[in-house]
Amino acid sequence: MNAAPSQEKAFGPAAPLPVEINPEPAPVSRAVGRRRRHILPGFRLTLGFTLFYLSALVLIPMAALVCKTFTPTEDYPSVSLVVQHVFKVATSNSAIHSYKLSFGLSFAAALINGVFGFIAAWSLSRYRFPGRKVIDALIDLPFAMPTAVAGITLTQIFTTNGGYIGQVLYDLFGWKISYTPWGILVALIFIGFPFVVRTLQPVVTDLAVEAEEAAACLGANRWQTFHRVILPAVRPALITGMMLAFGRAVGEYGSVTFISANIPNYTQITPQLIVESLDGYDYVGAAGLGLVMLLMSFAIVGLVNLLQYLTDYRRRTS
Repeated sequence: MNAAPSQEKAFGPAAPLPVEINPEPAPVSRAVGRRRRHILPGFRLTLGFTLFYLSALVLIPMAALVCKTFTPTEDYPSVSLVVQHVFKVATSNSAIHSYKLSFGLSFAAALINGVFGFIAAWSLSRYRFPGRKVIDALIDLPFAMPTAVAGITLTQIFTTNGGYIGQVLYDLFGWKISYTPWGILVALIFIGFPFVVRTLQPVVTDLAVEAEEAAACLGANRWQTFHRVILPAVRPALITGMMLAFGRAVGEYGSVTFISANIPNYTQITPQLIVESLDGYDYVGAAGLGLVMLLMSFAIVGLVNLLQYLTDYRRRTS
C-alpha cells in the first residue's frame, strides 16, 4: 500500500524542498601567501637587537670585569698572586665595613622609599589638589640634577654649622646628619625616591575604585581593604620600584661623596673605596671590590625574585 496519499490527507500537501543557491566564490585575498606585516619589526630582529643591547651594555662589561680581576700584572705576575691580593683587599676591615654600610643603608633607603613612595604615588594618582602638577614634576628632580650638586646641596642643608635643617635638629635633639651614616641614608633616599613613585603611579591609576567599594560593602575595614585588595595589586610594581631604588643606591657615588666626608671605617662606602684603590693605582684590588659588589648584588636580586615567586605561588595555590 502507498502511504503517501494518506499522509497528505492527514497533514496537508508536503512543502517543496528548498533550492540551495550556490553563492559566488569569495574573492581570493591578495594577502594569501604573504607574511603578516607588523608595526614593529619581527621576532628575530627584535630578539637580536635585545641580545646585542644586553651584551654590549651588561654581559660584555661584566665579563671584562671578571677577566680584569684575574689577569696577571707586573706587580702580580701569576694568577695565584692575583687571587691572594684580591682576597686580601676584599676581606680587609675597611672593605667589610664598606659592604655593611653600602648594602645596609641601601636596603634601608629602599624600604623607606617603598613606604613614602607608595603614599606619594597614591596621593598624586587618586586626588586632585592645587599644585599637584608642580609636585609631580618635582618628583623627577633627582633624575635631572647632577649627583654632585645634590650632594653639595644636602650637605649644606643638613650641616650643624648653619644648615637650615641640620642646625635645628642639632639644637633640639643633638642629631648630626652631615658627615655621618645618617647623611648617607638621606642622600640614598633622595636619589632613589623617584624610582618607586614612577613605578607605582601607572598601577595605582589603573586600580579600580570599585574593588575598594565592594570590599567596604562586604564589611572590610580600611586595613583589610589595603591588605587584601590594594597591596596584592601593587605588590609587583612596589617590589620592582624598591629594587630599582636599591640598585641605584648601591652604586651611588656623587651625592654621597660630600655628605659622608669619606671617613674610613665610619662613612666610607664601597664605591668610594674603589675610587681610592684606583687613585692608588691598585687596579686589581679595585676590580676585585667591584666583582664582590657585583656578586652580592646578583645574590640579593635573586633572593628577592625568589621570595616574590614563592609569595605569588602561595597566593595562587591557596
